[in-house]
Amino acid sequence: MKQHRLEIATRGRGFYRLDPQVNNWVTDTGTGGGLCHLFILHTSASLIVTENADPDVHHDLEVWMSSCVIDGDPRFAHDAEGPDDMSAHIRSVLTQTALSLPVGRGGLILGTWQGLYLWEHRTGPHQRSVCLTLLEN
Repeated sequence: MKQHRLEIATRGRGFYRLDPQVNNWVTDTGTGGGLCHLFILHTSASLIVTENADPDVHHDLEVWMSSCVIDGDPRFAHDAEGPDDMSAHIRSVLTQTALSLPVGRGGLILGTWQGLYLWEHRTGPHQRSVCLTLLEN
């Protein structure tokens, strides 16, 4: 087993591609294969596997999520860090904070149009940490 912490500076709400950085680390381990478990150490951002070629997919995901989970909704009591505070927590709960992906030589095994992303749910910039755990064959 090997572990690594990936640090990602976000510029606010949006999608931040992670698979190139994860693949670099996996390659550096010299592994021939196994499973990479990823866990984000935050409650207002998430991890997703989604389309990596057409940016309209990311736009449409954000449009849908924004219509379902509204910043500043008056029903939300938790707003300690602003109107996007509770909505970011709900977005995180509705998506994923952990993923397990297969690894082969050279990195993650993803489909042609798949990419691994951190989805930042806060509107302002944040420093995010993702714990990577490699379980080798």
